[in-house]
Amino acid sequence: MKLILGSGSPRRLELLAQIGLTPAEIRAPDIDETPMKAEQPRPYCARMAREKVAAVPIGADEVVLCADTTVALGRRIMGKPSDAGQAAEFLLALSGRRHRVITAIALKKGGQIWARDVVTKVKMKRLSDIELNSYLATDDWRGKAGGYAIQGPASAFIPWISGSFSAVVGLPLAETAALLQATGYPVFGDYR
Repeated sequence: MKLILGSGSPRRLELLAQIGLTPAEIRAPDIDETPMKAEQPRPYCARMAREKVAAVPIGADEVVLCADTTVALGRRIMGKPSDAGQAAEFLLALSGRRHRVITAIALKKGGQIWARDVVTKVKMKRLSDIELNSYLATDDWRGKAGGYAIQGPASAFIPWISGSFSAVVGLPLAETAALLQATGYPVFGDYR
């Protein structure tokens, strides 16, 4: 069986490598990621993962893994900022507050889909103007939900999390391994 990663995220590729998995191929789906009117963050994130996995064509001997990570401040969905101004807006909203990072994963083998989402609570310290502007200048906010990456320079802003660190990075490894095993994919070798 071949593992297909339905994501162009280098972080997800690195996370899979941490548990010894190398996808046979990467097939990033191209879907509309616009939230529906009044859609809540957790259902939105789960829908995105399912739509991504449904959009990836697979063969009979393949299992595809897709994921979506969303930063939620209350009911507000904070996706990937379009520019530095929006990144600053997101970071100022998160500054000094707790928020949720939701990562939904979906796997498809044949006609069957397995899905799960993981919610992690994250606290960001109150950011000074110097911290905010210095961080924005790194460009690390680009392509990151909520405008930050916990594994990069912004780690200095996160004093506390409750939940899965790997889910905040972009792929909850324990849940991913369990779902892959449910599909019959040999995550830790075939011991039969």
